[in-house]
Amino acid sequence: MTTLSIDPAITDGYPEVHIAVLVVSGLDGHGDWDDAERALRRLEIETADGSWIPADETAAPIAGWHAVYRRFGTNPRRVRPSVDALCRRLARSGRLPRVNGPVDAYNAVSVRHGVAAGAFDLDAVRGDIHLRLARDGDVFTPLGEPDVVEEARPGEVVYVDEVSVLTRHWNHRDADRTKLTADATNAVFLLESPLGEAALTSAVDALTTLVEGHAKELSVHAFDPRRPAPIELRAGI
Repeated sequence: MTTLSIDPAITDGYPEVHIAVLVVSGLDGHGDWDDAERALRRLEIETADGSWIPADETAAPIAGWHAVYRRFGTNPRRVRPSVDALCRRLARSGRLPRVNGPVDAYNAVSVRHGVAAGAFDLDAVRGDIHLRLARDGDVFTPLGEPDVVEEARPGEVVYVDEVSVLTRHWNHRDADRTKLTADATNAVFLLESPLGEAALTSAVDALTTLVEGHAKELSVHAFDPRRPAPIELRAGI
């Protein structure tokens, strides 16, 4: 049984960060994810007509992540938190990327609700997943660059499994090996906020609504920073 756990160095050092976890089995990424597309398109339309403004560095969700990044030694203006990068892209270009239904769903939720969001293909994960500080020898193959191998900087916050780093700088960039493709059938979605548990509630509801019609089973879990017991990822291998 694959589990997801948080190292005490993370819960002690970053107690303001809360994480919600959606575990999904029987995911169908090839169907019509019309609701996810509509959510992305709505964001683009509202940004264009000025009725809604993407969060920037002055907004609490982004400023909070910048503070967290600086605390573990990463310059957030050079290596941006995922939600920051997406909001900046929308503000600059008026468009958000289209990848596949599941990824489009969590990107839409990330931008609308100001939370960092990502996902792993559980069938590509090896062993348990840990959120911890990077160590000497931790390697990472960036998304879209399967022939590139980086070494994570010791002390930065990373998700790892038994093989390698899955996400660098907490939520800056995912690994190519565990990326969520349309072929993935078992997945774990992660929603993260430095503004406390309440900031995640609406985001969890929104992502659940977008995903549940495309999955056989979905369960929602939350890490309590005061009692961070490992979460069982039932679809894991």
